[in-house]
Amino acid sequence: MNYDIIALDVDGTLLTDAHVLTAETRDAVREAARLGAEIVLCTGRGPMNTIPVLEELGLSGTIITHNGAATIDAASRNVLHQFDMDNAELEKFINFCREGNHHFDVNTAFDLMVLGEIPPNVAAMYSGYKITPMLRDNALPLPSGLVKFTVFGEKEAMDSVELAWDGWTHGLQHIRSGDFFIDVQHPQVSKGDALKQLAMLRGVEPQRVMAIGNYFNDVGMLTFAGLGIAVANSPDGVKSAANALTLSNEENGVAHALHTYAW
Repeated sequence: MNYDIIALDVDGTLLTDAHVLTAETRDAVREAARLGAEIVLCTGRGPMNTIPVLEELGLSGTIITHNGAATIDAASRNVLHQFDMDNAELEKFINFCREGNHHFDVNTAFDLMVLGEIPPNVAAMYSGYKITPMLRDNALPLPSGLVKFTVFGEKEAMDSVELAWDGWTHGLQHIRSGDFFIDVQHPQVSKGDALKQLAMLRGVEPQRVMAIGNYFNDVGMLTFAGLGIAVANSPDGVKSAANALTLSNEENGVAHALHTYAW
């Protein structure tokens, strides 16, 4: 085995566009684990819809969730580390989304909350990701321990939101986590930093880390890892940050990368 840690993004990388884990990809990941690599799912998802993917792989262990904002022990459901946002800073983003009629949700390490109602198209999105949101009265103050705020909409709408927020000065960070999603989080949050922290805890040098991803929130872990691999469906900016390319998520790109580089 050429790598001690293999970090895998989930949506758009490990899973197909229909959020399916294919048998070929599952078997390749299991083989990497059998040969001694620690498999770390490193995702923008929360733990409640990441742990089932880990279980489908037949694995357990540590997962990096919410783009690195919460590192979780999957077996015990314990939070090993998390970055909380400043709720006062977050109010500006909430007001913007309400004024523009953009759907958003807020997340603690384990809970996803919607402040208000859920339109049918948004309900379908949550269902596709196997998420059951909690409905919270928008008149209530924001809860403590929030690690992620996500706005969702059509690509053109998210392009406009991103452009507007790029011009803001604030104490949080926003990052495009998909064509239809923008995440707002603590300024120190990144998949790359969380993966680096885990590797240091394990005593693993970056050269012994492989990472595979597909979007801009994966760039940090692709550049930290000794071998960062972008799947073929990645935007050009993500591909240019990677050391190597593999097939798309629709073509078992993770399995192809593991068979090519891992052992």
